[in-house]
Amino acid sequence: MGSILNPYVSFNGNAREAMEFYQSVLGGELNVMTFGDSGVPDAPADQVMHAQLTSPAGYTVMASDTPPGMPYVPGQNISISLSGDDGDALRGYFEGLSEGGSVNIPLEKQMWGDEFGALVDRFGIGWMVNIAGS
Repeated sequence: MGSILNPYVSFNGNAREAMEFYQSVLGGELNVMTFGDSGVPDAPADQVMHAQLTSPAGYTVMASDTPPGMPYVPGQNISISLSGDDGDALRGYFEGLSEGGSVNIPLEKQMWGDEFGALVDRFGIGWMVNIAGS
């Protein structure tokens, strides 16, 4: 699979509606996992933990609803996502992007089975890195 780079958008409770709208415009396949599907405690079961739209043109858009306890700040609700199965390359990107920035979530195995980490680079841009099946 290699790696893909795409926007990751956070919403304030309307991620499903937004992603269904994007699907109506861009076409493609939409996959949605709710907080209830994933078993996250104290989160609204029907809200989106992760959604991915892959269009026939090759566009990928990912999104989620902002979990309880995390701030939703319009204008700061878009990050860049790097994901795939090339663990060595993705770990290198995470390390390089974090230089001079701040790591919000260390790159480590998560409850869904992948390695995941999040950071803000030295220019103020949010990045998320997900290594499949690590």
